[in-house]
Order: sequence, then structure tokens, then C-alpha cells
Amino acid sequence: MIKFSISVLTLALGISGPVRAAPQARPNIVVMVADDWGFSDVGAFGGEIQTPNLDELARRGMKFSNFHVSASCSPTRSMLLTGVDNHRNGVGNMRETIPQSHMGQPGYLSVLNTNVVTVATRLRDSGYRTYASGKWHVGKEAHNLPPARGFDRSIVMGDSGSDNWETGKRYLDLTDKVYWFEDGHEAVMPTEFYSSKFYVDKAIDYIKSGKASGKPFFAYLAFQANHIPVQAPPEFIAKYKGRYKDGWAVLRQQRRDKAAALGLVPKDMPMQAMSTTTDWNKLSAAEQAYEARRMEVYAGMADAMDFHVGRLIAHLKETGEYDNTVFVFLSDNGAEASDPYASKLASWWLDREYSRDLERLGGKGAYSVIGPSWGSAAAAPLSTYKFYAGEGGIRVPLIIAGLPGMAQNQVHASLAHVNDITPTLLELAQIERPGASYQGRAVEPLVGVSLLPVLQGKAQRIHSPDEAIGLELSGNQALFKGDLKLLKNITPVGDGQWHLYDLSVDPGETNDLQAVLPEAFKAMQEDYAVYAKANGVLPMPEDYDPIRQVLINSFVNVYVPRYRLQAGLLVAGLVVLTLVLRRRRKK
Repeated sequence: MIKFSISVLTLALGISGPVRAAPQARPNIVVMVADDWGFSDVGAFGGEIQTPNLDELARRGMKFSNFHVSASCSPTRSMLLTGVDNHRNGVGNMRETIPQSHMGQPGYLSVLNTNVVTVATRLRDSGYRTYASGKWHVGKEAHNLPPARGFDRSIVMGDSGSDNWETGKRYLDLTDKVYWFEDGHEAVMPTEFYSSKFYVDKAIDYIKSGKASGKPFFAYLAFQANHIPVQAPPEFIAKYKGRYKDGWAVLRQQRRDKAAALGLVPKDMPMQAMSTTTDWNKLSAAEQAYEARRMEVYAGMADAMDFHVGRLIAHLKETGEYDNTVFVFLSDNGAEASDPYASKLASWWLDREYSRDLERLGGKGAYSVIGPSWGSAAAAPLSTYKFYAGEGGIRVPLIIAGLPGMAQNQVHASLAHVNDITPTLLELAQIERPGASYQGRAVEPLVGVSLLPVLQGKAQRIHSPDEAIGLELSGNQALFKGDLKLLKNITPVGDGQWHLYDLSVDPGETNDLQAVLPEAFKAMQEDYAVYAKANGVLPMPEDYDPIRQVLINSFVNVYVPRYRLQAGLLVAGLVVLTLVLRRRRKK
């Protein structure tokens, strides 16, 4: 009553004051992470795979053609969730590939440290309901599981990957079992499922459960598609029968031409053939048929993921939430080119657990990968793959759609980085950019920049041409500065030497400019040294080999704990036997 009287009096006396606009409703936010998708796997980025739902989001929003992540899963996810460089947030390398001499060093926990705050925590604390569904891979400790990292509800697979049909089946002998968690506790899982469908089902259930609260939601949906093993329902695979009979070189060229036509890369950009690509014409007819089938399964897996994304979109439309939802879609790194069957030990294990018969590929109990040759097509028109710092390993599709008032069907070509996502989401949620403390404790500050100015058409680029942005993973190193990129990849894909490229005309990294631009070449090496020192990047052991390291870590992480008791008993028995024999000799 008092408030009403004051308002009437104010109007009657003509007293004026600052007029405050009603705050705009905060949007729902859906972040979708694909696993190991190459730059041109999405139809809207030049691919032949049918991804109508992602393509529609691209038409409604903006495609980022120069967006970069780390070269493998968990380092990217750590930056996506925190906006902090992976060496400062604890995930300087993956648990699977980290040298034992680095393990536990500052920045090399291989899981999130306690000095970072996730975007989910900040959104939840500001009034969002928060949900996670899918692959987690940033730590299985209690303080790193989703409830402790800002999520109200969650169902996650804690590892780097697992089977897509059977919840208890590992994809490699890297852990003792598949770790599933729901709301921070060990989950009771169905025996069989299909991963993409299951994750979307859970996301929809969580969103439904909190609707009555009236709060906006943040949903983090992290798919296993298309991480190995490559598996898909038969009806999706069947759509691509015969599509890949001409081989990977033809597909790589087709994708390059389509990406150029869409304005995602320069029309006249050169493209190199990667040294790890086999000559298709030298394969036998049976080998060609087998390889074509592997790519059919890969396409089916991506297609199936898009189908289930469509189910989520349909639900949001039915419930009236779609028009107030911002969608962010990205891949965690470039195409996966590794082939576990190339390792005798891994091959031995896989042949005990899985079939690789052509007729069974994609189905339950079967195992498939695309390998480096098809990987070169998935990465088209870029060079290298997952694990390496070439553009094919770290430049991935990014689509952002649903922002009110944004222009539609746009392509943004200036440099963007995964650390920019958290600042973007916080600004969308009307949360002031945080500093170096949170709730009274010191934390790592954000290093990214909000993408909203380019999404709203207010800026042509968000990173200054003079800003140096560094990246390192397992000795593969890069530094971006304006249009220039400094690059060093380790063997066998790289030569361990620095190179310099102009990505504005040569995203395929074919023309080394170090002799043409010697001053920039030297200055950027100095910039990289500054980045490495500031972020605690450790030098790699001289004999580091990523494939061998995975085997070593598998032994240390799985077999040593598994057989520790047996080994202890064996050692104790040997000690007792030695003592007995010594006493007998003395007698």
C-alpha cells in the first residue's frame, strides 16, 4: 500500500527519475559436444553425411569457420567447462597419453584441479538449473564429478570412451571397468542401450523435471559419437551403402570443394595429401569393400547422433522452450585417425572382446575405426588429425544459434577459441565477467573473450591481431597471432620443427612462410616461450611416443592395481623361499 501511494504521489507531482527497462529473460542454453568429428563431417560444413538438425541450427545462426580447440578430448572439455587454459586447470594432458614423469606435476593432474570454477557452477549459483548427460572425462574423484562441478542432475560416463551398445563394455583396456555416475553416485545402468539415444533421453527427462521451477536451464550434452568404437543402428548405416566406393581421396576433394563453395575456406586454397593416407587404387576389391563399409558405419553414427539431437529440439518446440534457447554445437577435437589394431597388444585384446567381420561392423559386439586415410577425408580440407596441432586436429565446426536478433545463416571467419565459450555463456546469462576470486577464494581467471559482439554483428573479430594465443598437447605446439600460425608437430606425423602459415589464405598449411617472414617467425617463437612459461608447459621426454605411452599407462593404471595383491603375495613368497633356502644352506 505504501509503495502504491508513493507511486501515485510521484506521478501526481510530475517527479521524474531514471526509467529502468525490465530485464530481458535469460535464455536456456544447450551445449552439445560431438566426439572426434572432423571439420567437414557436418553437412553445413561441406560434408555428405545427413545432419539436417545441425544444418538447421546453422541456418538459424552462425557457423564459425576458424574455431579452435585442443587436440584431444579431456583438455578441450576442461577449457570448455572453465574458460581456463588446460595447463592451468589441471588437464595439461590426458590420463591415457601423459608421460609418467609429468603425472602429478602442477597443471598435469589429468583431471580438473580445485583452482577453477566451472560455467555450470556460475550458472547454477545465478539461478539456472543445470544438467549434464554424456561423456565426462575430466575427473572421477568426488570433487570432480558433476554435482561438485555445478550440475543439479547428471548421468555421465567418466572415462575417455566405452562401447555404444553395452554399458559395461570397455572400448580398450585402459580402465578396469566402465565408470558410470548418476548425480555423483555409481549409476545403475541398463545392460544394453544406444549411447546417443540414451544421453538425449536423460537430457529430456532432466529438463522436464525442473520445468515447474520457472528457472532457465543449462544442458551440457556430450555425445560419444563418433569416438571409437564406431557403431550405429543398421537403419542409419544402410543410408550410405555404396556412397564411399570411390575412396578417401575423392571424398576429401569433394568436401574441400563444398566447404569452399559454402564460404568456409578460401575458394582457391591449396590442399595437401597427407603422408599417412594409403593409395585407394592399390587396395584389392575386398579391401576397398571393407574400408567403404567402415566409412558407412561412421556416417551412420553421425547421422544417428543428429537424429537424436532432433528429438531434443522437437521436445523444446513442443514445450515452448525452443525460441528461448541458445544452442552451441562443437566437436572436442578433429577426426580420429588412430587404429588400435596397429598395436599387437591392443589387437590381441580387441580380438578377444570384439568382432571385426565386415557384415557385423557397426553392430553389437563389433568394432570399427576409420583410420588415417578416411580420417584425412573427415578433416578435409585441413591437414593432420586428432592429437596433432595441425588445423585438422584442432580446427572444428562450431555452430551457435538461437540468440535473439542475430543475423541468420552467417559465417564468421576470424579466430575463435574454446576458451571463449564460457565467457560467451556467462554474458548470455547476464552474469558479470568474474575475476580471480569466487565466493571468497582465489581461482584461475577466465582467459577467453565473449563471442557475443560478433554474434550480434557489432564486431568483425574478438581477438586483436596482436594477441598471441598458445596451445600445447603432448609436445604438439601452436601459437596464433592474427592470421598467422606458428606450428610444431612431433613425429611421426610432424618433423619436430617450427613452421609458419597464413591461415587466411592457407588453412591447409601447405606454404611455410618462415623464410618470407623471418621477423614474425622469430617473434612468434618468443611469444610461444612466454605462453609456455606462464602456463607451466613441461617439455616432453625426448623418447616420447604417444602409442607406446598409451600402452605404458594402460599397464600402470590397470594391470598394476589389478594384480597388486597377487604381485605382493608373489614377492612375499619369494622372500620366504629365499630365507628358507639360506637357513638350509647354513645347516
